[in-house]
Amino acid sequence: MPDDTVPPAPPKRPATKPDDGQGAVVVERQSARVEPPRMYQVVLLNDDYTPMEFVVMVLQEFFQRDIETATQIMLKIHHEGRGVCGVYTKDVASTKVESVLAAAKRSGHPLQCTMEAA
Repeated sequence: MPDDTVPPAPPKRPATKPDDGQGAVVVERQSARVEPPRMYQVVLLNDDYTPMEFVVMVLQEFFQRDIETATQIMLKIHHEGRGVCGVYTKDVASTKVESVLAAAKRSGHPLQCTMEAA
């Protein structure tokens, strides 16, 4: 027996205009979530040989501290064994550590400067 059922018609597509070559492409901008860079503390360590005046000069020259703030940080280093000079991105902190160590070496002082994650 033949099947007299008619298959369903395909869904109709909406009419489209022919492409005239003047169309524009729209790109949606997705907001990129960029995390802030990791920060590092630059730390000066106390020793029994580097003069306090040199430490104050280092804080003023390399960390742009005024005389009062530089003196307070120097005293913290002297009494507690270490003091934070500033907090910077990794590249800036590394450059400051190298600059301080080079200045201490030129001056003949054993001053130690390190950086650590903040």
